[in-house]
Amino acid sequence: MTTRTKPEQAVIRVPFAAGLRETRFVERPNRFLLHCELEGKVAGVHLADPGRLKELLLPGQRVWVRPAASPTRKTAWSAVLVESPDGKGLISVDTSIPNRLIHAALEAGALPELKGWTLERAEWTHGRSRIDFLLANGDRRLALEVKSVTLVEDGVALFPDAITARGARHVRELAELAQRDGWEAAILFVLQRDDAHRVEAARSIDPVFADALAEAKAAGVRVLGRRCRVTFDALELGTPVPAT
Repeated sequence: MTTRTKPEQAVIRVPFAAGLRETRFVERPNRFLLHCELEGKVAGVHLADPGRLKELLLPGQRVWVRPAASPTRKTAWSAVLVESPDGKGLISVDTSIPNRLIHAALEAGALPELKGWTLERAEWTHGRSRIDFLLANGDRRLALEVKSVTLVEDGVALFPDAITARGARHVRELAELAQRDGWEAAILFVLQRDDAHRVEAARSIDPVFADALAEAKAAGVRVLGRRCRVTFDALELGTPVPAT
């Protein structure tokens, strides 16, 4: 991470492992497993993103992978990047990276939309859920949930790309917190690509989540969006985008 003069101008990035290998997508036997062609053979590749990704995982599509951290894991590779459908960009498919990116941004004070709030705790347990971040501003507290977004249609990022009962529950819990004295809540959609100009709830995919998000906004939950710059080296936090 490189820091300039002002915190909000800090360059926040999460680097990818060096030496990514290019493969070609063959099939997806289950949510967390890809079969990809690597050097003329079909290799098992772990996929951290449980979403449908139907617009990305097309036969022959390029997928960049890294070696598994553990040599004893069943799959020797992990998916990191997928070529965009138009072949002009890259999309990160590691769902752990957005949280790491926002964690770094919070520590650096690099999110003007959350100016005045400081990181108190990551992975804060509330009820049946674990909220990504708990922030503090004097005596006030803010619960912040981060959602990874990979689906884009006609320049609009959509979340979720598969039904998510867990996501709807998180949003309802944020709404409850936002109505407590001394509390605020926010949800931040992180687009793991740079080709969208706004983010919306994907009502056609999960109307229950869309309703929960609309109700949360009415209850005072802030809905935020950020796109990212994706290269073979890193995922870099980009500019804010409207979120509805």
